[in-house]
Amino acid sequence: MAARSKARKRALDVLYGAEMRSEAPLDALTRAIESGEGPTNPYTSDLVRGVVDHQQRIDELLTRYSTDWTLARMPAIDRNVLRLGVYEILFNDDVPDEVAVSEAVHLVRDLSTDESPQFVNGVLGAIQRDRATL
Repeated sequence: MAARSKARKRALDVLYGAEMRSEAPLDALTRAIESGEGPTNPYTSDLVRGVVDHQQRIDELLTRYSTDWTLARMPAIDRNVLRLGVYEILFNDDVPDEVAVSEAVHLVRDLSTDESPQFVNGVLGAIQRDRATL
C-alpha cells in the first residue's frame, strides 16, 4: 500500500474514532501522536487538520450533493471518507481529483457497505464535476 493511501486510512481511523468517542478530531490526533500510536506520515495530520479546518463547508457540500441522504443518516465510515475526499478535491491541489475519488472509493469498498462505493463515487464525482463553480 502506498504511503499516501496508508495516510488516508489512518486519517479515517482518527476521524471515525473521534466521532465514535464524541471527541474533537484534533484532540484524537494529538492523543494518538503523544501515545506513540499516532501517524508517522505527516500527510495523515494534514488530512485531519484540513478536514477540521474546512468541515463546515465540506458538510454543506455533502448535504447538497448527497441526494436523499442526510449526514446523520450516512454510515459513519462513508461520512468521514466523503469528508476526506472533498477536502482533497477542493482544498489540496497536490492530489489529482481522480486520485482522491479513487482512493475514497477504495476505502469504503474495504470498510463499509456494499452500496457505499457507488454512493461515494457518485457524490464525489458530482463535486469534482462542479468544482470550478464551488
